[in-house]
Amino acid sequence: MAASAVCFALMAFAAKLASARLPGPEVAFMRFVVMAVPVLAVPRLARKAFEFQRLDLLIYRGVFGGLAILLYFLAIAHIPVGIATLLNYTSPVYSVAFAALFLGEKVDRRLLLPLVAALCGMALAAGGEGGFGRLLRFNRWELAGMTSAVLTGAAFAAIRAARRTEGSWAIYGSLTLCGLLATGPFAFSSYERPTPREWALLACVGLGSVAAQLLMTYAYRWVTNLQAGVLSQLTVVLSLLLGAVFLGDRPSPVQVLGCVLTLTGVIGVVWLQATPRAVE
Repeated sequence: MAASAVCFALMAFAAKLASARLPGPEVAFMRFVVMAVPVLAVPRLARKAFEFQRLDLLIYRGVFGGLAILLYFLAIAHIPVGIATLLNYTSPVYSVAFAALFLGEKVDRRLLLPLVAALCGMALAAGGEGGFGRLLRFNRWELAGMTSAVLTGAAFAAIRAARRTEGSWAIYGSLTLCGLLATGPFAFSSYERPTPREWALLACVGLGSVAAQLLMTYAYRWVTNLQAGVLSQLTVVLSLLLGAVFLGDRPSPVQVLGCVLTLTGVIGVVWLQATPRAVE
């Protein structure tokens, strides 16, 4: 699970480097192109990807997930990679509401405090670059990052609902197909021919995504939901560090406070929602 988090962070960093000149939707589209390769290359996986019982749940997962990644990559292209990743990884906060909507789960009142902490931290991290005077003055790319988290929360709830009847490759395939459809029109309308260096970065984005997804799926057989939720936040920390070391991103003290609050709140939500997972 930790290796999966590292791959997701490296994917985000490669996407940031690639989007220095390439449009964000094009980078996101190429991620889905690489994700489609295993399904297209292996007939057995292709068959599994088209085996389903609840098409509606797969559509929900694919549409929410595809749009979330499109907005996430747009945010990466225009704001610091660590902040964009932090905003996207607040999704467990929103999955509480969508789990209540899709799965009929009751909302634990103890979640109120970590939810508020995460949302306040997100506001500080997104709007705190100019100090307290700029709070709640978000630009469209920061709003795109926040919206990606909302849609990711909906996608996670849809995954949990779909896993009751659907296989993992069907869920993987729905995300890949809907992701291609969501990003394709934007990618082709603003297409820029990649240089050899950018092709290498795009390959890193796609391969990092596939590796991260496979590692995460493999790890879920043994780790608890709490362990998975906490370790996934390693992606945020690594993205912030990579941005600071290699790209010169320097978050303001207000943003640092926001990052700490957000991570604390998200981990609190995961902790309270976690249920033990049987070891197989």
